[in-house]
Amino acid sequence: MHNFFHKTRLLLLVIPLLSGCSANSFSDLFSHYSQQMNGVKQAQQQGNFQQAISLLPTRSPDNGNYSLGLLEKARLEYLAQNNKQSRQDFAQTYELVQQNQQAAKIELSRGIENIAAVMSNDNAIRYDIPLYEQSMLNSYQALNYLAQQDLSGALVEVRRANQVQERALKANASSIDATKKSIADEKFSMDNLSQQYPSMNSAIGKVKNGFQNAYTFYLSGLLYEAGNQKNDAYIDYKKALEIYPDNHYLQQDVWRLANTLQMTNDINLFRDSFARTITNKNTFASNNTQGEVVIIIENGIVGAKQEVSLSLPIYTRHNDMRLYSVALPRYQNKLTVYPPLTLTYQGKSYQAEEIVRLQSLAAKQLQDQLPIIVTRQITRLIAKEEIRQTLVKKGGDLGNIFANIYNIATEKADTRSWSTLPDSIHILRLNLSTGTHTLNIKINGVSQAIEVSINQNKQTLITLNTIGTHVGHNIFNL
Repeated sequence: MHNFFHKTRLLLLVIPLLSGCSANSFSDLFSHYSQQMNGVKQAQQQGNFQQAISLLPTRSPDNGNYSLGLLEKARLEYLAQNNKQSRQDFAQTYELVQQNQQAAKIELSRGIENIAAVMSNDNAIRYDIPLYEQSMLNSYQALNYLAQQDLSGALVEVRRANQVQERALKANASSIDATKKSIADEKFSMDNLSQQYPSMNSAIGKVKNGFQNAYTFYLSGLLYEAGNQKNDAYIDYKKALEIYPDNHYLQQDVWRLANTLQMTNDINLFRDSFARTITNKNTFASNNTQGEVVIIIENGIVGAKQEVSLSLPIYTRHNDMRLYSVALPRYQNKLTVYPPLTLTYQGKSYQAEEIVRLQSLAAKQLQDQLPIIVTRQITRLIAKEEIRQTLVKKGGDLGNIFANIYNIATEKADTRSWSTLPDSIHILRLNLSTGTHTLNIKINGVSQAIEVSINQNKQTLITLNTIGTHVGHNIFNL
């Protein structure tokens, strides 16, 4: 009987630990999101998008990963060319993002989530869609509107995508300062982390931050041009060029519009740096018998976060230094090399050029978030140690055993991310005479002929997604 009451008392101590985890399913807390998505990504890799959709974990609206699940589904619906459903899913996700940006509501709703995170791991916290993922959300939604021949709706979405980056630039400096202060307040040195945490510098490359996306600016510039808003197009092409200054197609568009809009100062500024572009005979149309074909190529699938275990020296509340094993997310420190799409037309070959590497944005975003992640980890370790000591006092050896098992089981890194995104996006732009043309393209060893109609002084947009040997495309006459 004494043993029964002993175990019952221990159970009563344990229930509060588990009750805080109700916002997310136990599978979310005790297994990696990247592992849950393995089957989905395998089906996506094979071009079986409907199967991939069917393999997505089912989550209720009160689940902390609900918005992430909507993103995955919306992207796969887009790939399956189910644009209406994709548009609905993206719209719902955007509404959730707007709701979560209301600071007062976030603070109120996150009380229970933060308790659950202290009791378990960061997977108990509702997934906040990173800024680079938000801009891609709006970019895909713009393409969904184009599929319905709704240019005005598409323009609303690209404006939203650009607003995300504008807000992020303003908030970035203050956020970094706040993070540094938070780390300074902790009894932990980031030097200890940097010595053990695997480098992601090769994956990050030349990316300066985790939110500036040249592709979204380029897409908005293209759509502004289609809407005959050349000044707005010029501004966004220049923003894209600031991020990807060596992209010759961006140089081409900036130079073309600088001349069209008679931007004398910019023309003088760019004349030397755009020497190759200026001498290219296909730089911009010189008469009214031409139009343009613009090709946007999505390559591969973005890599998943993985877990790395580190042993870090951390001071407890009693000022005792102990070594703790911590689990942190990371990306592989390498980038996949994608042979550029080659277009052959009338005996000439043209190659696409990269405009964004989403893998690099993801790695940089994670790197910037690491101090915050580690701060939460320290808080969690100290809290769990306090709980363990309480269980030992009230539950003896049984309490100690349970606490250790629970701590090991819940020591999981947060590997959540929008994992069905492409890895890299390239662009190619070409002037063609009006009429119907057959374009011969080759990518990933696959050759394909695409027939397009070119209208006078108009743009024809081709979007291609290449995943493994799968090559799918859509054509939009803007």
